[in-house]
Amino acid sequence: MSDHNFLLSGELTEAGHRLVQRVYYEDTDFSGLVYHARYLHFLERGRTDYLRCLGCEQSALLSADEEGLVFVVHRMEIDFKQPARMDDILTIETATEKAGGAKIVLTQEVRRGDALLIAARVVIAVVNKHGRPRRLPQTLAEKFLGSSS
Repeated sequence: MSDHNFLLSGELTEAGHRLVQRVYYEDTDFSGLVYHARYLHFLERGRTDYLRCLGCEQSALLSADEEGLVFVVHRMEIDFKQPARMDDILTIETATEKAGGAKIVLTQEVRRGDALLIAARVVIAVVNKHGRPRRLPQTLAEKFLGSSS
């Protein structure tokens, strides 16, 4: 991975993954605060770039074998603590709680400096390209678990 892609994709940390994003006008509502649904975009970017930094691109997983491998959000719990505003610099932190069987459980936080804005717990179902449950390959589970141990 080139240095340029590394910077765009954030970085692996002892706890998991960190991605820095700016809040743009398009992320806000009429009040100038980030619209609640936009936090889903920030969280998705964090999860996607976490995978990328682990050396796994979702497009490659889909075509890795005849079954394919796809990650689908099954459940998400979000606690909204404080609002973000236009031009804020946000840090999206993602960590693995569990990876094995046919699911991955991630914890995510969105912060502005030291202030916790969003805390989320995301349960990801592992399915094949036909939507049927599939076991997470052990090598991939180890990547997720190794990044946060």
